[in-house]
Amino acid sequence: MQIALTGDVMLGRLVDQYVIRNQSIGPDKIWSDVLPLMLKADRRLINLECVISGRGREWQPDSKVFHFRAHPRATDFLRAAKIDCVTLANNHVLDYGTDALIECLALLDRAGVKRTGAGASLMEALTPAILDLPQGRLGVVSLTDNEPEWEAGEKKPGTHYIAYDAKGLVEPYGSRLAQALKQVRRQADLVIVSAHVGPNWGPPSAAMRALAYQIIDLGADLYWGHSNHTPQGIEIYKGKAILYSTGDFIDDYAVDSTERNDLSFLLVLELERGRIARIFLHPVCIEDLYVRLAKDQEIAFLQRTMQAKCAAFGSRILFHDGVGMLEVS
Repeated sequence: MQIALTGDVMLGRLVDQYVIRNQSIGPDKIWSDVLPLMLKADRRLINLECVISGRGREWQPDSKVFHFRAHPRATDFLRAAKIDCVTLANNHVLDYGTDALIECLALLDRAGVKRTGAGASLMEALTPAILDLPQGRLGVVSLTDNEPEWEAGEKKPGTHYIAYDAKGLVEPYGSRLAQALKQVRRQADLVIVSAHVGPNWGPPSAAMRALAYQIIDLGADLYWGHSNHTPQGIEIYKGKAILYSTGDFIDDYAVDSTERNDLSFLLVLELERGRIARIFLHPVCIEDLYVRLAKDQEIAFLQRTMQAKCAAFGSRILFHDGVGMLEVS
């Protein structure tokens, strides 16, 4: 049994203008030759780094530089890749205000795509996405440390926001997440926590590592990080994997020639007896607003940098025919 995950999928701005709104482009094209690998997995999860809506106005354009929104046709692109679940707790889901968010939730529901991490209330933002697996059920919880003003309230639309320091979650966020994970454990056999946290560049801070450890201690089977524009190392903690950042998967961003934020992975979790046994990393590249399988020098760059980043956490990742593999034990 396999579960595929990606880093940030941003379908707004130029992707929206030249791909999503272009009726001559089929919805499967944006995934190009990565699509067969995605469809081979039993379930597919992405972090949706934009709002899907035709409504709203830019939120605080004088202070927030980037605003990402995709036309409602974007749901066709999600369905083309059979995306099962999107995580919404991030710093762009409310770029066009609450009206756009509410429409986005409705569009995802209509498309049959599960979602978690944002909602019309705190209760909805905390509600996990529950997916049936060939064996058992998967629960996904989504959270972010971005945009505290977007924190959902009892009757206020927003995100599942958290705050933490070098010791981990501060209150009331620690107790709230503990309760949320306790509840999802009653519904699911496997629990993944999507964490859109930290800066855009660089390795995880001590506080981010403390947060990841705490999330595993609270009952998560996998910490799935993003927000950072590049893939970061994978750490094995108490027999569970921490993916500190899965990088960028689709966007229109300028590429840093040193960091190579156009390069990342399609990650495939392989399950055995209900647990994550190993993780496969398929190198990919963003080119001309699409994602494609990486090529020779791109693969070499990802292999070299990812092996070094994993080694910093005492993890060993092996590459064979360009595909990385890490045992989780």
